Amino acid sequence: MKLLTVKNWMKDLVIFIDPDASVNEGLSLMRHRYLNSVIVNKTPTNPEYGIVTSIDICDKIVAQKNNPAETKIREIMVSPVVTVPETMKLTECAALMKQLRVHHLPVVDSTGLIVGMISATDFLVVAEAMGTNFEERSLH
Repeated sequence: MKLLTVKNWMKDLVIFIDPDASVNEGLSLMRHRYLNSVIVNKTPTNPEYGIVTSIDICDKIVAQKNNPAETKIREIMVSPVVTVPETMKLTECAALMKQLRVHHLPVVDSTGLIVGMISATDFLVVAEAMGTNFEERSLH
């Protein structure tokens, strides 16, 4: 069933940030767009994509009493980031998230370009749809 792929349930709004931006800039982007993560762009000094999530903010800024205005995104990002193909089955994606103990996975197209994000929160809607045998697809 085609509805059971990541592409049909991912959010296609992905916000990118420069690795040398301050964590404050990242926080502002996340808060104003109601997101729990941002993707760290590739640059000449940052050859792989990275990710910063709300958990990183909690663990690496608040818990460690680091000043977000004086901390760069590259200092708290996770990189390289694990991605999933948009054709992956939802069950496989959920299992991977459990195995890796992550709540956000960037979604890539066939060329490796990040085209979306799937998060643990998206699986709340998936689980609800599973309860109706996906008849209530309008829940999404």
